Amino acid sequence: MTQRTSAAPRSCPNCDGFASAAITTGGRDQCGHLLTITADCPACHGTGTRTSRRDREGVRA
Repeated sequence: MTQRTSAAPRSCPNCDGFASAAITTGGRDQCGHLLTITADCPACHGTGTRTSRRDREGVRA
């Protein structure tokens, strides 16, 4: 008997699913660790997926 599978989430077209990136600032702290900042995709806000048009507008009867 076959099992139903859910649809794969759609990846964001702007970041292709790689929503966050760690960027080094070039400096080091007192312990010698690199200082980094996290940059999120502005389109998907760091989720890596996009919402469908139906989800954004709400379901119509």
